[in-house]
Amino acid sequence: MLEDTGERVIPERMKITNGLLLEHIARYHFAARYANGRILDFACGSGYGSQIIAKQCKNNITELIGIDYEEEAIKYAKQKYYHPLATFIQGDVLDTSLSDRLGHFDVILSFETIEHINKEERFLSNIYRLLKPNGILLLSTPFGEGRGIPSGQEFHVHQLTEEEFRSLFNEYTSKKFYYQKGVLIEPAENAEEEHYPLGIAVCKK
Repeated sequence: MLEDTGERVIPERMKITNGLLLEHIARYHFAARYANGRILDFACGSGYGSQIIAKQCKNNITELIGIDYEEEAIKYAKQKYYHPLATFIQGDVLDTSLSDRLGHFDVILSFETIEHINKEERFLSNIYRLLKPNGILLLSTPFGEGRGIPSGQEFHVHQLTEEEFRSLFNEYTSKKFYYQKGVLIEPAENAEEEHYPLGIAVCKK
């Protein structure tokens, strides 16, 4: 049985008013506008977001692959969130052989993943390797005190500052940043001067 860690989003076990659930679902609906061709959902968890994209974008995508490190999450995704365009595979986001095994992708989604990763540079290099030329990356993370500083979150290595987050994507040809608060996602330049707990980067290779 898929374990509920307190961070994992398992929609059918959560109330429709749960803020964490709504926040995560909002990101996938935001990502749908960019979905085309081959999609990789990197650290797909229980698979609900992969299914959102597959259903909503079925006329624009050719294939969606969801990868997660935990075998139970992949089993759950296959059982609960099957879609003919989606394939769920157990794998490690740090595995540099993924591009040889899976090929390359037009769009990569990686939501709330990087704060769990010790080897940040390897993770980002792997994403870059997996993207096709002109491919799009959508990556989100919560903001915090900064690299190397404990966040107080059990499963987070740390939480980047906004400045650290923005500096991750310098090798991309273009990038745009968004802020998220609850279900609200808006361009960083339009955001009011208040604390936004999450950032989303949309980057073109």
